[in-house]
Amino acid sequence: MLSVFSNPAQLRTEVLSGLTVALALVPEAIAFALVAQLHPLTGLYAAFIVALITSSIGGRPGMISAAAGSLAVVMVALVVTHGPEYLFAAVVLMGIFQLLAGLLRLGKFIRMVPHPVMLGFVNGLAIVIFLAQFSHFKTRLPDGTADWLPSGQIAVMVGLIALTMAIIYLLPRVLRAVPAALAAIVVVTLLVSFAGIDTRTVGDMASIAGGLPKFHLPSVPWNLETLRIVLPYSLVLAGVGLIESLLTLNLLDEITDTRGAPNRECLGLGAANVVAGFFSSMGGCALIGQSMINVGNGARLRLSGIVAALSLLAFILLGSRLIEAIPLAALIGLMFVVCEKTFEWSSFKLFGRAPRSDVAVGLLVAAVTVFADLAVAVIAGVIASALVFAWEHAKNVQAHIDLQADAKVYRLKGTLFFASTARFADLFSPRDDPATVIVDFAEARAMDHSAIAAIDALAQRYRALGKTLRLRHLSPDCAELLARAGSVVERDLASDPRYHVADDRLG
Repeated sequence: MLSVFSNPAQLRTEVLSGLTVALALVPEAIAFALVAQLHPLTGLYAAFIVALITSSIGGRPGMISAAAGSLAVVMVALVVTHGPEYLFAAVVLMGIFQLLAGLLRLGKFIRMVPHPVMLGFVNGLAIVIFLAQFSHFKTRLPDGTADWLPSGQIAVMVGLIALTMAIIYLLPRVLRAVPAALAAIVVVTLLVSFAGIDTRTVGDMASIAGGLPKFHLPSVPWNLETLRIVLPYSLVLAGVGLIESLLTLNLLDEITDTRGAPNRECLGLGAANVVAGFFSSMGGCALIGQSMINVGNGARLRLSGIVAALSLLAFILLGSRLIEAIPLAALIGLMFVVCEKTFEWSSFKLFGRAPRSDVAVGLLVAAVTVFADLAVAVIAGVIASALVFAWEHAKNVQAHIDLQADAKVYRLKGTLFFASTARFADLFSPRDDPATVIVDFAEARAMDHSAIAAIDALAQRYRALGKTLRLRHLSPDCAELLARAGSVVERDLASDPRYHVADDRLG
């Protein structure tokens, strides 16, 4: 942190980027709180607390965490059925689960997410952010439904959105001292104010004026019944928050060519949510949109996130009138640019070049992210990738046959595991084989209990015909796997003549 103060240019970048991010957080935090049927300040306090703590002690400098829509859609059911106090308790428990994930060093497993899943995650989230902006073009009717704004108001908003996007794209060509996004918001706000343009502003969503967040112990019965109610929500919230945060961390690692600390991020996010729950806020996780704004502005340090958090608090305490005057169109235009920059347009080049299975996994994850849930999408993508991997490796089990004077040798090649056992069994012809058959594992490996069962079943097929099956060149780990599998296999190999299986590693 100290080094940034010796670099005025980077210091200016961090501070201005943090201010820009704070402006972009305001409507998002309000909208997510309203989605969860909470007071707007609940979302703003969450954005302040989570951004401040994760930026200070989290595992990814430059990443922005705050109230998140992916969590809000889970929270709403708990709020509707039991009220906000139960949500605050659930947020505390969510943070505890995330702390445990960090202490158990589970964050490293996010590195196992395949690249097609990452592409689907990024593209799906970009689409979700894009579609979410259209809610600002609607107004809520007295009966609770929503309807489109009058065409004239929509036309004005579209014009202001276009102006905002033009400034963001064109200003860097002539001026880089100020973040283009911040300049666009200021210019459009001044234009609307001085020209008297009638358009929706942040203040039309809700007032953001308030005081400091206060410590508040959730007003719930502290008993097993409360735990039974909040536990399922806390587990889901913790999982969704960790997945979104760690995938965003991975994305920023690639963009900035640096490496974050997943386990530290779990700890930072967990601490942030525990504190957030005790200050009557809805908690949060990483936001890919605001994180992309931050790194796109050139911010790489913790200072930008801290500035964003403190700026949010200043807006609540001192600058609510100024912030409420910002046209929603300016912030919508900014988020449209974020969507365009977040979406991996290069993924279209994969059609016809990358394996069709990878393309299918990416499309699956993107579709489930848009139509269902981020966590479900990532889990489905990982499972699909694992199944594809298993299928491809299952097809690679082969055997080269050598006929010797007294035996037939199957020189096995590939990996024997649950998905390849059927193909393994089809390689052999017990009825046509001679009295002694040798299976050479020099270029093969037995990986799991299904492999042991397949070998055992093959031995029984040969025994039933009065023939002997011998195993040769088992690697030490394969032999250990067979030995650990249980007494049946151990007797088969060592002393049980009924199965006629012998370990011929020295042959």
